[in-house]
Amino acid sequence: MQTAVIVFPASNCDRDAAVALEKVTGRAPKLIWHRDSEIPADVDFVCVPGGFSYGDYLRSGAMAARSPIVSDLIKKANNGLPVAGFCNGFQILTETGLLPGALIRNKNLKFVCRPERLVVSNVNTRYTSYYKPKSVVTYPVAHHDGSYFADDATLNKLEKDDRIVFRYADNPNGSMRDIAGIINEAGNVFGMMPHPERAVDDLHGGTDGLGLFKSIIESI
Repeated sequence: MQTAVIVFPASNCDRDAAVALEKVTGRAPKLIWHRDSEIPADVDFVCVPGGFSYGDYLRSGAMAARSPIVSDLIKKANNGLPVAGFCNGFQILTETGLLPGALIRNKNLKFVCRPERLVVSNVNTRYTSYYKPKSVVTYPVAHHDGSYFADDATLNKLEKDDRIVFRYADNPNGSMRDIAGIINEAGNVFGMMPHPERAVDDLHGGTDGLGLFKSIIESI
């Protein structure tokens, strides 16, 4: 199978994502530059990585969401291509409308960078099938604009449809209803603020993120 990672100006987690994907698949992912116009036809999964695309100017993820490659990403995601965005990637996916809501400034107005405990709220997704219900995992977080916000109607729909995939055990940023990660209605587009790609090696503090990547690959 073939995976891919999109690279934007000031992406700084593209290599982390690539290392994680190669570790699980045994094959290096394709790195797709933001000015490219098309995702190769043989790509089975796309990761939108973390970082500070375009320097977070205007609004985190807003400029990246209008990159040439993202037009094709939206088209292919709407046709069922599995897509996951982590941290800035989550911000980009909400800016495109592929995922509902928005990521706003942390409640304490400070950059948060530390390991964070998460509860796996839904294991019946292609991104979490390797976890047990209500498992507690630890992923790093590193963000300034990571507080998930949506109106009550959207939040209630996410709850009703069981589309809240991860919740914070100890909310670090003020996210509404402790939301750390969500999925779209079709189940193929997933976004979260924490970094599973930074939790795939014991030497880096733990391997709780491997379950997420193994879930993705097995589902494909």
